[in-house]
Amino acid sequence: MIKDDIAIRSIQHYLYCPHRWGLLEIDCAWAENVFVTKANLLHDRVHNPKASYSSSGKKCYTSVSVYNDKSEYNLYGVTDCIEVTGDEKCNLCIVEYKPTKPKNKDYNFDDLMQVFAQKICVDYVFNCDCDGVLYYADVKKRIRLPLKENFSEYDDILKRTLAEMRNLISKGKIPEIVKNRNCSGCSMKEICMPTLIAPVSVKGSIKKVLERKECENY
Repeated sequence: MIKDDIAIRSIQHYLYCPHRWGLLEIDCAWAENVFVTKANLLHDRVHNPKASYSSSGKKCYTSVSVYNDKSEYNLYGVTDCIEVTGDEKCNLCIVEYKPTKPKNKDYNFDDLMQVFAQKICVDYVFNCDCDGVLYYADVKKRIRLPLKENFSEYDDILKRTLAEMRNLISKGKIPEIVKNRNCSGCSMKEICMPTLIAPVSVKGSIKKVLERKECENY
């Protein structure tokens, strides 16, 4: 039986690269590089439930487990941080930590959709209409995401994405490699596109066999 629930983090993987997502989720492959290690170290610091704290009139809760079990979503995951401000009426804001800010733009769309999926779960669990920001550790800067302004658009994208992912999982099908994609920083590069060994000619192979036999005769 195919599991119907989907982890929030896998949405970001799928939108970043469907083929990479397929290798991770369907083929159960995994590889790390310096970028993955850097991200893991950052999240190790924030994914600590005991590290919740208060600062400047707001309470910050780290590593908060959330979910939405409505049939059109059926999502679950863990937020890096949820900030709570206000007394009588609390305002919630998701803070998703990223190690490096992308060049020439405020955020990557796959990261935005990861936070939007978190919003779908946070709103469901806490009966609210939360905000969301990305925090880039390298520049120590927060970027506000237009989640409320574009809710309907992002919600349609999320539902289509979840349907595509479930269809591929049910078929056990790994999406094809996206052409003309810059994969130099991907940890899965060698698994996805392994370096081919240069072919050896038939003449060269025969020569090596003969040389080996000559050595054995001595």
